[in-house]
Amino acid sequence: MGRTYTLKKRAAAQAETRLRIVDAAVELHGTLGPAHTSVSAIAKRAGVQRATVYDHFPDEPALAQACTTHYFERHPPPDPTAWQAVEGPLERLRLALTEVYAYHRRVEPMMTRVHRDAELKPLVWETEAAQAHGRHWERIAGVLLAPWAGDGGAPRLLVAAIGHALHFETWRLLVRQHALDDAEAVTIMVGLARCASGGGS
Repeated sequence: MGRTYTLKKRAAAQAETRLRIVDAAVELHGTLGPAHTSVSAIAKRAGVQRATVYDHFPDEPALAQACTTHYFERHPPPDPTAWQAVEGPLERLRLALTEVYAYHRRVEPMMTRVHRDAELKPLVWETEAAQAHGRHWERIAGVLLAPWAGDGGAPRLLVAAIGHALHFETWRLLVRQHALDDAEAVTIMVGLARCASGGGS
């Protein structure tokens, strides 16, 4: 009984240390960026030795996978299920973009740095968690394109317009460089979709 208790206590301590390391790494990714986050900095922020970081995460892919999984579990993107009840394609798009842009605003500090560091540290986008995140956004695009899709699928220009509207960098350009609020950004992107669908200017 005593040995079982000791093993459980040890496992709990290891899990707590692992979580501290992941929390530290995620925090540094969101403030410094993945390309500027060192193992030494993670260890210092987590209050452990560098060797302890390697004990839990023997290589960079393992740490990247843990970080992306942890972050997206805490910051899940919008669920498009409810949008399917809205039949009008432009009304559905407006509702969706309102939720999407609110999400982009919440995750802006992290996404700004991750996108900035993408070429220097592409590993973050290659993780299984990031790939699953990408597939979720593909599902979102599919839900938004569905009302326009005929036998041959949605118009090519419309596919591009909605993909552009959903992108984090599109939102950031509109609200940061052009000083629009989220509602104004939504209006512009809905107008773009209307034109791309052949609905007029």
